[in-house]
Amino acid sequence: MSDSLLTETDVSKQLRVSLACLRRWRLERRGPVFVKIGQLVRYRPEDLESWLQTLPTGGLSPGAPNRRQPGDESQTPGTPRRVLA
Repeated sequence: MSDSLLTETDVSKQLRVSLACLRRWRLERRGPVFVKIGQLVRYRPEDLESWLQTLPTGGLSPGAPNRRQPGDESQTPGTPRRVLA
């Protein structure tokens, strides 16, 4: 069983985040489920995969409605707002 557990370093490399970021997520209870073995922190690969599956994904799926509709007068990002006096 211990052969299948991932270290903090393994997980941080796999996710391409810093070790400090992974530790911060753990403290904030935002990251993947972990196992404590004494002072050691380990991660089960299946817990990491489950956590990744719960994260939102970007982009639109085919057939999904666009968020902006024609005639939508909301500001385009980066465009200065007009102030009416």
